[in-house]
Amino acid sequence: MDYVTYVTAHEVAHQYWGHQIISAEMQGGTLFVETMAQYSALMVMKQLYGEDKIRRFLKYELDNYLRNRGGEIIEELPLNRVENQGYIHYRKGSLVMYLLADRLGEDRVNAMLAGILAAHKFKGAPYLTSTTLVDGYKSLARNDAERQLVSDLFERITLYDLKATAATTRKLADGRWETRLTVDAAKLYADGKGVEKAAPLADTIDVGLFTAKPGQEAFSRTDVLAMTLLPMQSGKQVLVLISKAKPAFAGIDPYNKDVDRNSDDNLVDVS
Repeated sequence: MDYVTYVTAHEVAHQYWGHQIISAEMQGGTLFVETMAQYSALMVMKQLYGEDKIRRFLKYELDNYLRNRGGEIIEELPLNRVENQGYIHYRKGSLVMYLLADRLGEDRVNAMLAGILAAHKFKGAPYLTSTTLVDGYKSLARNDAERQLVSDLFERITLYDLKATAATTRKLADGRWETRLTVDAAKLYADGKGVEKAAPLADTIDVGLFTAKPGQEAFSRTDVLAMTLLPMQSGKQVLVLISKAKPAFAGIDPYNKDVDRNSDDNLVDVS
């Protein structure tokens, strides 16, 4: 990634998040400062380089969050109650904000954020709290599933365990290809000490077909044959995807948008 441009965008974003509006000195206080600057910079990079190259950045943020939560010496907190923990308000914050913009609509999210900025900029006490942002996202939710997603990402420590185990394809009579992708999926809630508890999975998650496996940096746009959101449940399931060309790889959450405990097993060869 172009780190110079990314860091510059992050710091310029502080002219809004942290300079025009300031959050209260309390749990969740860095959400409106660092997490929002991360989101703004990420949207700049997306416009400059495209969504396919953002995968490398999201992968970096995901692995960094997972690695550092293992070294927490006091207590991991949900994003809305973060206490100046960089691995949460930077790393996890990037993933959460990007996923919500993807699910709820980037334009709708940006309009909501612009409204918060207009209502609170250059004002003194009482300062903003993280509840304002969480409520803003909940106001954009179009159904119970989206409201649950907002709650899971901000108010809980939610982890996914997504794995592609097998994929087979066959050519149809009309020349298209039908691929059957077998995945194993789970959702977990963790407490501040890392103790996990299984939770029912009833989310929509990205699945895709590709002609080449992404390298360290990103997917190539020309290698993406299919990308769609499909409903996912806990346990093993078979997903059917159709493409115009024969895929070589198939995967679940291939762009690393979800907080997956091991994103290295999300892609599998197609036979």
